[in-house]
Formats: sequence, structure tokens, C-alpha cells
Amino acid sequence: MSAQIGAHGQYNWPTGCKGPSRSGFPMRLQFNSAARRLLPYVTRYRARFAVGAVFLLLTTAIQLVAPWVLKLAVDDLTAGVTRGKLGLYAAALIGIAALGGVCRFRMRCVIIGASRLIEYDLRSHFFGRLQRLDLSYFQRNRTGDLMSRATNDLNAVRMMVGPALMYAASTGILFVVAVALMLSISVWLTLIVLLPLPLVSIAVRRFGDAIYDRSERIQAQLARMSAIAQEALAGVRVVRAYGREAVELDRFEAANREYVARSRSVIRIQGLFFPSLAFCLGLSALVVLWAGTREVVAGRMTTGDFVAFNAYLTMLAWPVIAFGWVTNLLQRGMAAWQRMLAVADAEPDVRDAQPQGAAPAPVELRGRVEFRDLSFAYNGQPVLEGVSAVVEPGQMLALVGPTGCGKSTLINLLPRLFDPPPGTVLVDGVDVRQLPLAVLRGAIGYVPQEPLLFSDTVAGNVAFAASGDGAPAEAVESAVALACLDTDVAGFPDGLETTVGERGLTLSGGQQQRVALARALLTDPRILILDDALSAVDARTEEAILTRLRGVMRQRTSIVVSHRISTVRGADLILVLDRGRVVERGTHDELLAAGGLYAGLDRQQRLAAALEEA
Repeated sequence: MSAQIGAHGQYNWPTGCKGPSRSGFPMRLQFNSAARRLLPYVTRYRARFAVGAVFLLLTTAIQLVAPWVLKLAVDDLTAGVTRGKLGLYAAALIGIAALGGVCRFRMRCVIIGASRLIEYDLRSHFFGRLQRLDLSYFQRNRTGDLMSRATNDLNAVRMMVGPALMYAASTGILFVVAVALMLSISVWLTLIVLLPLPLVSIAVRRFGDAIYDRSERIQAQLARMSAIAQEALAGVRVVRAYGREAVELDRFEAANREYVARSRSVIRIQGLFFPSLAFCLGLSALVVLWAGTREVVAGRMTTGDFVAFNAYLTMLAWPVIAFGWVTNLLQRGMAAWQRMLAVADAEPDVRDAQPQGAAPAPVELRGRVEFRDLSFAYNGQPVLEGVSAVVEPGQMLALVGPTGCGKSTLINLLPRLFDPPPGTVLVDGVDVRQLPLAVLRGAIGYVPQEPLLFSDTVAGNVAFAASGDGAPAEAVESAVALACLDTDVAGFPDGLETTVGERGLTLSGGQQQRVALARALLTDPRILILDDALSAVDARTEEAILTRLRGVMRQRTSIVVSHRISTVRGADLILVLDRGRVVERGTHDELLAAGGLYAGLDRQQRLAAALEEA
């Protein structure tokens, strides 16, 4: 197993061991391989835990002293009661209680505080891991499920490494020392008390396994609920447009009922678990009361001894009950940690060309793009077949074709959102798989078909692509002007500082696309990719944008995907795709003269435009 802090403080998840198997006793599971993967997080704060352990020992010692002082007080006061004795023992007990309270407060602050720091590390590293996973992983996993792992599961892990371990250590020491002191008072009575312990062991084993299984099912169902809520909120426009609020509510309520049912199954187990422990303890107390009074009457035990023994016996009630509570926390925490490890162990399909965290290689790309006999399949389904093309710096490549013909897939392979086969996609003659991702993607400005805006200002969204401390206001304004958004921004309440709402909710589709275009232009990329990025703007706005972009495109390689012939008319090379194959290639005039698929699309769009004008 290994765990290191990488360059720039980046944490690498502990590796070298998988999560525990499901066979065997859960307590053994928890402290095997999966638990060892938590050790780097815990040992990072070993100094804090050491201080917390000191206060834990002091708290436990003070708690154990109180019954012994009570024993001395009862025996001494039985011999004779004086005001001085009463004051002395009262002051001693009050002082012990006060000192114990202070130590307990410090114990909780230090240990629980350390668990919060571990939670901070886990959350940061978990989010960092998600950032390094590729696009295909998020297509296979629901966002709500990942959010649940980052929140609910993470909190369960924190409870395991914080309160659960603290109370496990505290009650464990308390139990052992209390039993030792009880043995010093009466071996016979102590043996009677310990007789039910085998029953406790059996109960913990049986109920522990059941709690672990049910906790896993609860966490999984909670993730499903989070996914349903996230999808309903993200798609609120569609839900409202189709009047599906009641359907979504029913869907969530069904998942909620299942969550409640699974939670009740754990409650039923706990409802049997804790009373079973309490029954064993109560049985011991009943036997001690009967046998202890006989010992006192027979003179083999003083009244103070009997009082202290019962005080220690009462003190054992908390460890026994807490043991069940701690067991539940450990089972829940380990089930949650298993789910988080599933993300930690996920290997991205797209690997960087250099070790994670190393400084990017000093490579400056010119922007020559080549697709060399590219064939690609996704989940076993062929998407592209034998695609070849070369785009020199300053040229524009256009991709045209019916929906589902592979246009978006082709451009997604260039920045390695998916990994192309070796030697099929090259930039400046170098296989993109051999280029560091930071260098490759830093040279590409990408405007997707469905732009995503953040809940920020217009300027904040445009400057999102800038590295370092952000982009100067002049650069943002220039990018906004190139995207023909300046006129719209002038009409916004706060100009560039207008908040666009979640996912750009307050903007029209065309405005969202132009903000995304401005974001891509801000980075001055060597390769500019527009994936049907002007589909939501009208023809006049599109022409204005293309006019402004012509100067920009002459300085860089441009790849444009569009359904509109008007968008690609000025391209140096147009590829017409159909079912993943290039069926036509050439300039606009050449393709019109060929009279093929491209010419047919042009006629259809001209006819549609004429009908709209009529």
C-alpha cells in the first residue's frame, strides 16, 4: 500500500489494496484492507490524536476515581459523620466532576476536530478524483449518486473515524479498568457480572452483520434518491413544460418510501440489539443486588465496597450500550467507505501522457490537425470508420451530415474526451495520446453543442477558461465583442456583472452559446472547435458572428460542426459524414457541383428559408 502527497500538495489516493471481502466477521473486515486505506488520512493528524488520547485517558481515569472516592466516603462516614468530613468528600466529588468535564470537553474538541479535518481532506481528494475521471465515467454513473457519496457517505466515514473511534477507545478502557477494580473488590461478584458476556459477544456478531448489510442498502437507496432529485431539479424546464411535476413527485416518493423501509429494517435490528445488551446488563445488576447484600450482611464486604461495586457496575452500562452504538457507526462508516473506494479505484480510460502532478512538458502547438484512417467504436458500437483529413494551421475544416453520423464524436477525440486508437489523431504530427493533456487541451478552444454556464456573472463565465488570477476586463470585453454578445450585454441590468443564474437560466439559448463562444476565444487557442455552436442564433446573428470570426480563424485551425450550410460555406475543406463514413469531401462549390448529399442539404435549407420569407 502507498499513499503520497503529490506535486503542489495534490493528494494521491492510497492504493495497493482493494476493499475488504464480504465474508467473515464485520469487525475483522473493517480493520483489514479497506481500513488500512484510511490510515494515511488518520496518521496525517497523529499529533492531534495523540493529544486527544491524553485527554481521553485523563477523562476515563477521573471517571473511574469517583466511585472509589465514594467508597472511601461511605466507609469513613459510617464510622462517624462530621462537618469536616462531609465538606471534604463533597469538595472532592465536585472537583472530580469539574475536572472530568473540562477533560471531556478538550477530548471531544481535539478528536472530533481532527475528524473534521479528515473529512475536509477526504472531500477535497474525492472531488479531485472526480475531476481526473474522464467523460465516459460520468456517462456510466449518475450525478446524484456521486453527490450522495461526496456528502452522505463522507459524513458516515467521518463519524467512523471520529466519534466511533473515540467512544470505542474510551469505553474500552473504561470497561477493562472498571472490571479490574471490581475484581479487587470482589472476585465472586465480578465473575457473576461477567457471565452474560458470551451472550453479548453472540449478539454483537449476529446483529453487526445484519446492520452492515442493511447500512449498505440504505446508502445505495439514499444515492438513488439524490440522483432523482438532482435530475428533476436540473431538468426543471422540461418537467414544467410537459406538466410532469406529479409524475416526478410520485417517482421521488416511491424512492423515499423504499429508503424509509430500508431504514426501518435497521431500526428493527437496533431495536433488538440495544434491549438485548440492556437485558444482559440488567440481569447482572439483579444478581449482584441479591448476592452483594448477602456479602455485606455476612461481613465479607463493607457497605462502601458494595456502593463502589454497584457504581462501577452502573458505569459499565454505558460501555455496553455504547458498544452497540459504536458498532452501528462502524458498520455504516465502512459501508460508506466501500462506496467511496469504488470511485477511488475507478481507472480513467484517458490516461495522461506523463505522471499525474508533474509539470507540463514545454510544448507549444502550431495547430496542424490530422485524422489518419480513424475508426472508433463506443461500447462495441461502431461510430466512425476510416475517417482521414488534414487541416493546416489557419485553415477551417467543416463537418456536415445527418444527426448521429459521428460528427461530435470525431471532434471529441481531438481533445481526448474519449481516447482514439493509437496513431489515428495527430496534432503537429504527434499522436494526441503522447501529448500531455494540459498542453493538448490548453491549445484547444472548445464550444460544445449544449454549453454549460455556471451560476456566476457573464464576465465570470467568460473568464472561466483563463488560467492563473483570471482575465483582465479588456480581454473579456474583446471576447464578448467577437462573439457578438456586446449588444446584448449592454441591455443587461448590470452589464458584464449580470448574474446568469444556474446553468445560464436567465439567458436565451443563443446568448448562452455566445457566452460559451466568448469563453473559448478568451484563451486565444491554436485550435478552435465549434460543435454546432451557433444553432440557437438566427441567420443574421450567425452571419455577424462569422464575419467577426473570420479574422480570428485565419490565425488558427478551426473545426466547425454545423447543420447549416451557411455556416460552413467558407470552409477550406468540408467533410460530409453518413453513418460514420466520409461520403463526400471538398469545398462548398465542389460539393454543390457533385450533386450529392451536401447539395441536397443545401437545396432543402434554401427552400426552407424561402418558405419562411414568404
